[in-house]
Amino acid sequence: MKVGLVGTGVIGTGWAVRALARGHSIVASDQADGAHDRLVAGIEKAWPAAIRLGVFAEADPTAVEWVGSAAEVAESADLVQESVPEDLDIKAAVHSELGSAAGPEVIIASSSSGLLPSKMQSELKHPGRFVVGHPFNPVYLLPLVEVVAGDSTSPETVDRAVEFYAGLGMHPLVVRNEIEGYLSDRLQEAVWREILHLVNDGVATTDELDQAIIYGPGLRWAGMGTNLTFYLAGGQGGIRHMLDQFGPALELPWTHLKAPALSEELIEAMARGTGDQAGERSVDELEQLRDDYLIAVMRALKSVDVGAGKILAEREAAILRTGAEEWQPGHDVPAPLHLYECVVEPDWVDYNGHMTESAFLVVAGWASDKLFRYIGVDESYRSSGASFYTAETHIKFKAEGHLNQRLVVETFLAGADAKRLHLVHSIIDAGDGSRLGSVEQMLLHVDTERGKVSPMPEHLAEAVSRIASTHAEFDPGVELTMEVP
Repeated sequence: MKVGLVGTGVIGTGWAVRALARGHSIVASDQADGAHDRLVAGIEKAWPAAIRLGVFAEADPTAVEWVGSAAEVAESADLVQESVPEDLDIKAAVHSELGSAAGPEVIIASSSSGLLPSKMQSELKHPGRFVVGHPFNPVYLLPLVEVVAGDSTSPETVDRAVEFYAGLGMHPLVVRNEIEGYLSDRLQEAVWREILHLVNDGVATTDELDQAIIYGPGLRWAGMGTNLTFYLAGGQGGIRHMLDQFGPALELPWTHLKAPALSEELIEAMARGTGDQAGERSVDELEQLRDDYLIAVMRALKSVDVGAGKILAEREAAILRTGAEEWQPGHDVPAPLHLYECVVEPDWVDYNGHMTESAFLVVAGWASDKLFRYIGVDESYRSSGASFYTAETHIKFKAEGHLNQRLVVETFLAGADAKRLHLVHSIIDAGDGSRLGSVEQMLLHVDTERGKVSPMPEHLAEAVSRIASTHAEFDPGVELTMEVP
């Protein structure tokens, strides 16, 4: 798919990284001086974070075509995402140009953070294909995108936009009623206004207010949001008990929803406070820190399958499914199997800059997952009540792995019986073919409902038998420490 981008600032660049990581190509335009160079540099800077989040096999960060106008973008794109400044007149001019050049089937989406789509689409040719797709910075990491239709937007456009954004590994939230600011920004702005009051009144500094979020509500919000959190605050009585107990406090003059005047004194206080918080750290350093902790939080949430962690798990599964090879009866089996490739990520290396022992296990785990999918063990199979569990693992190291090193895994089925798989994953430098090490595993087929080891079903046993037969003639190049009798 070719994704068109008009406007390549911070948000446009984030869309570029998000789409490129999915394996799409980009056609982009921006009239600002130096925009092309900034886009290339922005993609290069964000790409390591995209890799850590997970990129699809066909992902290419250089798959970017630069053109001279919005019309040229519209002529070749399958969908156009506009990210120009938040000004109705500027957007109207761009939309008019896009609408005249794009085919009627091409969706035109705006990254607007608060303008009404009905106003933006009013002068657009074929207004039914217009929709707001409001992302959150950094777009290449945060999964939320608010999808807002205007009066003339067709239901089909909303459905297609939702499908597109979900395909990018995002969480499309359809805003059912058109409203300025949509949903998330209105909630954020309520907190932001109260922050301005508290600083303006000399109650707290910017740092103290950020601490009030970081160490308390922010952690709860990451997995449950506000309403479910308050539901729990009511104990067994739920939200009704919580409102009975704390509802009267809502009548107290605790908060000020109307923003204070942005006086020079308030602006100076905000600038001084946030400057003190940043200290000697540059914007680039703070962006790197932000990306690191966002990925860490999402990975932590993945283990409990909630919020952004659930989206990340779905994205990883989609990456493994895309382009995955699958054994078919009668087909030749490669020896060894080359099913998994990756790049050494920043959190896979230690203080010496070397790939850690746990990272070797991560790579072997993903390679095993690829083998499972090759023989037909996927989400559907696991949901039926069976899976493979690792019973024993041995790691042998031969060379050091380094940050950003591209790796390929050679997978060898050393043996199998009705209930077991004996695997060897050789981890290879993709550049020179040298071996970094090997991971040997014994896996058991388990009936997950009964919690007991069980024989593989016939179709799975047939695939395993064929691979084992072919691989029996292959030397994995490492001394084996386990065997299937």
